[in-house]
Amino acid sequence: HIPMQFELSPSGKLRYSNYSEYKNDRMIRKEACLSPAVVEQTRRIIEESGITKVDDSAWPEPDDRCRRQELEIKIGNEHIAFACAEIGSLLDVQSSADPEGLRNFYYLTQDLKTLIFSLVSLHFRIRPIP
Repeated sequence: HIPMQFELSPSGKLRYSNYSEYKNDRMIRKEACLSPAVVEQTRRIIEESGITKVDDSAWPEPDDRCRRQELEIKIGNEHIAFACAEIGSLLDVQSSADPEGLRNFYYLTQDLKTLIFSLVSLHFRIRPIP
């Protein structure tokens, strides 16, 4: 299974890919150019989340039996990467050894996915026939 992936460069180039089981099991790939305001807003969301101050060493480790969640962020000279076993719900977060850090990761990844899905959906919206 190939996960959803996206990359947003400082120039505003958004690359999105997602594996779909709908209509012949194919990879969906999209590219779009975003305004500097959207890039800056994304940067603000990441910076205000506090994710750069989080340590993932106490998070559930992914193994061969379960799916994994990863987040890699490059802002300026800062480069951080996180990995953990897939989070099914907030119950998984609460029962972890680091619920505060994992909750931060969980909400940031949800926010970023929602933002990217919205941007891709808006950019590639098909106009209905009148």
